[in-house]
Amino acid sequence: MKINEATWQFIHEHTGDDVRQLALQGTKAEDVNLQQALQQIAGRQMARKKLPSWAMVEGIIYPPHLNMEQCSSEQTARYKQKTVERLMAESRDHKEINSDEMGIFLDLTGGFGVDFYWMSQGFRQRYYVEKSAELCGIAENNFRLLGLECTICQNKAETYLANMNEVDVLFLDPARRNEHGGRTYSIEDCTPNLLEILPELLKKAHFIVIKLSPMLDWRKAASDLGNVREIHIISVDNECKELLLVLSSEHTEAMGLICINNDTAFQLFTKRDKHFLQMGEISFPKEKENLSKEGTNEKNLSHQPPTYLYEPNSSIMKAGCFEALETYFPISQISKNSHLFVSSVGIGNFPGRKFQIQAISTMNKQELRRVLETVERANISVRNFPLTAEQLRKKLKLKDGGDVYIFATTTSDGVHKLFFCRKIG
Repeated sequence: MKINEATWQFIHEHTGDDVRQLALQGTKAEDVNLQQALQQIAGRQMARKKLPSWAMVEGIIYPPHLNMEQCSSEQTARYKQKTVERLMAESRDHKEINSDEMGIFLDLTGGFGVDFYWMSQGFRQRYYVEKSAELCGIAENNFRLLGLECTICQNKAETYLANMNEVDVLFLDPARRNEHGGRTYSIEDCTPNLLEILPELLKKAHFIVIKLSPMLDWRKAASDLGNVREIHIISVDNECKELLLVLSSEHTEAMGLICINNDTAFQLFTKRDKHFLQMGEISFPKEKENLSKEGTNEKNLSHQPPTYLYEPNSSIMKAGCFEALETYFPISQISKNSHLFVSSVGIGNFPGRKFQIQAISTMNKQELRRVLETVERANISVRNFPLTAEQLRKKLKLKDGGDVYIFATTTSDGVHKLFFCRKIG
């Protein structure tokens, strides 16, 4: 994509303006390509939050809105970079790769190139493959400005894969929209079809890293693909953004499951029927340590009234590894379908939101009247409860907001209860 000087000038003059208003107003300048200008202004505005380091580089060209919407954020791309670096380091340590350097990285579905840019850092050779001529042109411009040396190939993923040599790491982000623009979520409906090209992928790469929709069932994905070494469920600000699968033809150990929210990782590794868990800042030690004292199974929660309530982050909700949480922490689920946990112990590094319980009430009117005496507004969440949050709010006659949090759920013995809490941290 070539942008003339008049169009660039228009972009600079209106970089912070409302794109919809600009489209309605138009421009009298004949040399200005308004469609190009609007695309770049919208892209720049989105990049300030999604790709802050790129947004600071003058001359970066942004793709159409759909590509900007679907591309990874800088935060998730950097996480994938760290993951690839760790995989290569572990493989060298275990003699899976007989090289002291990171060799060849290839992206079969290059797109806007955000993942490619960060994941390929440190590799001796980098190959970007994309079927769209427009996106290849944008990538060539941007990588030059960003100082990334690489080979850009315009080709279909299936065609390039059939004729390529072996690489160390191969990345794919298959398109999740059909020919009509509708969203698709199953692996076989993506483009390229991973199930069809899987045998060739395993032949051509030591590691295959695949980005998938967070709507996908990770258990089914692992079952369909096989050879899965790791699954990463990645969330940003407690919103599940993507699934990341790592495949390897040489992988023989049990699969690892890693739940990420911002900079906090909850790692569950199953190996020889034993659970290995690790909490804390993102790190992947070569050997897993034993469970901490904080994670002992000797909870004795029934002997003390619960004083804390814990809500797992979205990645752990997606993973559904609730028993692992109970193995690691001195907590118990309120009920099987509540996905809320209580404890008499304060847990600073719990992977989710933490609350101190102020009161617990049934739906009995007298109990509620006593608890609600000083409450005028509250944040209400319902889990496995017969009323919606809005219906419960009207019943309790409360305004929204404030520093009181009410969790409405059903206990394991079938009693509807409200937990009145204050947020910690």
